[in-house]
Amino acid sequence: MRVRRVICLFLIAIMIFSLAGCSKEVRNEPLTKTEFLLGTIVTLNIYQNVDSKIFDKAFERIKDIENKMSRNIKNSDIYKVNINSGNGYIKVSEDVFDVIKKGIFYSNLSNGKFDITIGPLVELWGIGTDRARVPSKEEISSAVKLIDYKKIKLDEKERKVKLMEKGMEIDLGGIAKGYAADEVVDILKKENVRHAIINLGGNIFALGSKPDGSPWNIGVQNPFTKRGEYIGIVKVVDKTVVTSGIYERYFEQNGKRYHHILDPYTGYPVENSLVSVSIITDRSIDADALSTIAFSLGLSEGKRLIESLDGVEAIFITKDKRVFITDGLNSTFKLTNPEFHMQK
Repeated sequence: MRVRRVICLFLIAIMIFSLAGCSKEVRNEPLTKTEFLLGTIVTLNIYQNVDSKIFDKAFERIKDIENKMSRNIKNSDIYKVNINSGNGYIKVSEDVFDVIKKGIFYSNLSNGKFDITIGPLVELWGIGTDRARVPSKEEISSAVKLIDYKKIKLDEKERKVKLMEKGMEIDLGGIAKGYAADEVVDILKKENVRHAIINLGGNIFALGSKPDGSPWNIGVQNPFTKRGEYIGIVKVVDKTVVTSGIYERYFEQNGKRYHHILDPYTGYPVENSLVSVSIITDRSIDADALSTIAFSLGLSEGKRLIESLDGVEAIFITKDKRVFITDGLNSTFKLTNPEFHMQK
């Protein structure tokens, strides 16, 4: 009896300790940090009691990625590759080499509708800067001639990159945020963080579940109104949600809106029936590229591509407020705005 009592008391003590530890560790209100990086507002919400050094580690990693991958930061790896276009190879970091390889993969998958050598065109339009303008047809024609991901040469052994024609420029803006989000997720997982939301300017990764074990409710942005208003909610656990749309960065001239998703073939902003595409998948770098690709391909071809990929789902919103989803979202996406209409 005495032995049994001791065992019972021991088990009760373990239960109390475990419950106390859980209540102390998990939070309903997050610990939060926000900074402006990669040209956008980055917010990290952690729903556990953690050492503040975790935030420092995460944001330092994002800064490191920006300093390597921004084409506008002098002496970044991408800056060096671009100014050396038409000449020899440039040695780059492992980060940059891997992201360029991923960019080439998606450029090839999209048959060039997504092309990481779009830098000359991005520079020409200047969308998102104070020098945004509509270029002349001659300027656009010249820039388009410099876009061709097949003219990126990689030296795998030495980790070197070369652009074959002078004037070519790599722009990783369509993929670097996703890579950064994934790197932050990896850092948090190594620190045993199980409940967090990483938000890089609308590029969202929902790590784990909510503290109570239920899925996160991620709002899908209403592309016709200000940021923060949504058309529906998608429930996710350990997934990323990334959206590309005409509302993100644009300028207006003579009553016409020019958005930042540029067509490497025409040199102008993509024109089709879509206003936004949201991708839901496991890795943010993939979602980042695929959201741009699916938008650029248009509703029919974009939806067909996403449905051909394992573990990838999408939400398409059209200019006439119709909403199309891939089959895997039938039980997890709910349309909440009555102005929009679900389509089969």
